[in-house]
Amino acid sequence: DGEYYIIADELVDSVMKAGGHANYNTIRSYQGADFELIRCAHPFIDRESVIILGDHVTLDAGTGCVHTAPGHGLEDYIACQQYKDIPIIVPVDEKGYLNDLAGEFSGLYYEKANSKIIDKLTELNALFAVEEIIHQYPHCWRCHDAIVYRAAEQWFASVDAIKDDAVKAIQGVTWLPKWGEDRITGMVQDRSDWCISRQRTWGVPIPIFYCAECGKELINADTIKAVSELFYEKGSNAWYELDAKDILPAGTVCPACGHDHFTKETDIMDVWFDSGSSHTAVLEVKEGLRFPADLYLEGNDQYRGWFQSSLLTAIAARGEAPYKTVITHGMIVDESGAKMSKSKGNGMSPQDIIKQFGADVLRLWVASADYKTDMHISENILKQLSEAYRKIRNTARYILGNIHDFEPDKDAVAVSDMLEIDRYAMARLNKLVEKTLEAYRSYEFHSVFHGIHNFCVVEMSNFYLDVIKDRLYTEKPDSLARRSAQTAMYRILDSLVRLLTPVLAFTCEEIWSFMPHSEKDNKEFVILNDMPQVDASLNDEALEARWESLLSVRGDVSKALEEARNAKVIGHSLGADVTIYADGALYDLLKETEDKLTTYFITSGVSVLPLSEACADAAEGETGVKVKVSAAAGEKCERCWMFSETVGQNSEHPTLCARCAANL
Repeated sequence: DGEYYIIADELVDSVMKAGGHANYNTIRSYQGADFELIRCAHPFIDRESVIILGDHVTLDAGTGCVHTAPGHGLEDYIACQQYKDIPIIVPVDEKGYLNDLAGEFSGLYYEKANSKIIDKLTELNALFAVEEIIHQYPHCWRCHDAIVYRAAEQWFASVDAIKDDAVKAIQGVTWLPKWGEDRITGMVQDRSDWCISRQRTWGVPIPIFYCAECGKELINADTIKAVSELFYEKGSNAWYELDAKDILPAGTVCPACGHDHFTKETDIMDVWFDSGSSHTAVLEVKEGLRFPADLYLEGNDQYRGWFQSSLLTAIAARGEAPYKTVITHGMIVDESGAKMSKSKGNGMSPQDIIKQFGADVLRLWVASADYKTDMHISENILKQLSEAYRKIRNTARYILGNIHDFEPDKDAVAVSDMLEIDRYAMARLNKLVEKTLEAYRSYEFHSVFHGIHNFCVVEMSNFYLDVIKDRLYTEKPDSLARRSAQTAMYRILDSLVRLLTPVLAFTCEEIWSFMPHSEKDNKEFVILNDMPQVDASLNDEALEARWESLLSVRGDVSKALEEARNAKVIGHSLGADVTIYADGALYDLLKETEDKLTTYFITSGVSVLPLSEACADAAEGETGVKVKVSAAAGEKCERCWMFSETVGQNSEHPTLCARCAANL
């Protein structure tokens, strides 16, 4: 048809097919650079355009030539900045309507203008082909409509001069998780100048004035001081309530033309500049605080936001980071890992959670989750945590019930005088205190919860509190054996409540109100007392190793008791006599503690014999011992429930064993 088209070599066939042209010839090939600065006529506006080169043009679609609009796209803007005298044309106003630069399409909303422009090109025979494509395009996060990029005059803060200092400061901060340091370092190193102005109706004003005559901006030390004093006295709203002449110092004139009438900047400060300056407004003003802050805590989306804006403003103003430690947490997601949102209807209201489960269960969920990753929450998860909470509460409840007659300053037993199992419980408590305090110091709050929960369930409920019941219920009230157990329980509960108060604030206050206290304690509020401290004198590695062996054998005995119960040999474990066959060091240990094993294993009798004497039907345990369970001899004592051949021997107490009769 006598027409010539400039098309990238690789795209000729696809372009001509899209235009409906079957007969065509390639006349000549050029390098892209050969077309640079050639001028072209606009199809319907009396304006010339220039051909430029750009790295953003690709060969995966199109013609190899693209329309470049520096007023409506960042890549286009950057490409045009490489050339002189290319105007930044913005034919769409701030409301989405085409302005006078659009010629006959002025006044049309941009979406309606699309079809009109296509019609115009068709009318002028300037349209080669029309094709709809699907591609990624930015949308408003709130209303989900497509957005239009517009170039507009803005205020910027240059960060090039402080980048290196910022990176050095980052290295002196503790980042949790540790990958946060690499993340913010990369962002600071790669960032461009900071656009600090926003076109919104209300916010923190940008304190700049403009000459009403020549438009020259006015900002200097005197104007900043005047605005600062005004804001200090009346707040930043005064900017909107007063005229420029009422804010500026008397006699202020334009440095460019000498005019003395001014207007105020209508843009507001970027909220990140606003919040990023909070270290100055808070740390340097409020009594009792100091710069830098000990800790900044926010979501993992704030490396680009608050963490970075705070860092840059502090480096610019103070030359150091505004924080010593930065902790980031993941986002809250539902049980399946989906982000919570109102539109999806999968959100959970804290008020609803508190109403159903109580405030402390919600606090426990916060503490139990590993905040370094996204945190799952659902009714099912909260129900599971309610059970965990109940186990902790029941541990405290049991101890409270058994120290009702215990006065710490009068009845406490010295550790050296305690029974061995109580000293073991104190050693285990000391390890828990050490691990929990370290977890708090390192902000590993989930370790606080899991450590204490495991201690309450495994070490207390499943073992220690079960084993000492006999002493608590059968020994004389003021006996050493009972007071030893009460001393251990009191110190365990006292430590647990202090350790858990930051998490279970309401529950711990309730427990504290029912506890007996030492005179040195603040009896009214647990939070006003110190955390428990690690007591090196309680550590006893030999004792713990000894008990580790005893507990392993206890596991073998418990398994044998369960098998005997299933076989109807016994009912309750107190209805059993147990014979343990062992050799070597384990035999020596068991023989040494033989008189206490009935208490440890909660049976009516325990005998320890050499492994070589084991009967054929003895069950083999994982520790190498063999265990034989048989029905206990004698009658059941109605007080301690143990079977004994001494039941009935005391005429005053014919239903009791000799031990219980003596304790009465």
